[in-house]
Amino acid sequence: MRHMSDDHTHVQEFFGSRAADWDSRFPDDGPAYAAAVALMGLRAGDRVLDAGCGTGRALPPLRAAVGGTGVVVAADLTPAMLEAAVRAGRDADGQLLLADVTALPLRPESLDAVFAAGLIAHLPDPAGNLVELARVVRPGGTLALFHPIGRAALAARQGRQITADDLRAEHNLGPLLSGSGWDLTSYVDEDARFLALAVRRG
Repeated sequence: MRHMSDDHTHVQEFFGSRAADWDSRFPDDGPAYAAAVALMGLRAGDRVLDAGCGTGRALPPLRAAVGGTGVVVAADLTPAMLEAAVRAGRDADGQLLLADVTALPLRPESLDAVFAAGLIAHLPDPAGNLVELARVVRPGGTLALFHPIGRAALAARQGRQITADDLRAEHNLGPLLSGSGWDLTSYVDEDARFLALAVRRG
């Protein structure tokens, strides 16, 4: 078993310490998650991954979108986040995996879509990690990069300025996705939502 990198340890510590009260700190995000999932074009029977699922906020709308015949898998690196998802009852909507989204225990092209909320800022190797997400999605499948608050509003909340090298800026994200097997098809960055949609190239 390989040792966890310093990056992974940092991510686990950051989110592990915040997992218990995560939902109570951000209580009004449910509708934003549901609206983002609705734009993914999922169909009954689809197979979807929630990458970096946290407490599983996306699982109820993802399950509703793919129905009882669909498959919902949720992966997170932080045990405390998955435990919080179970406490919230969200394990009823998907299979929870303690797994690293940079090395997924999934077969190539086994999914129709990936939903990733707040993930890209925490990836140790964004280009390589997006290649790994592309590996598990069939050609024509969808990637949704979501955050329930836009870049400017998030920066203001954190007391910082947006810089030109922000990975989520459209001029950076488009080429990053393109080099990783994805084509950016839609980009929205407004106060109440950040949502970039991409399609897996054939």
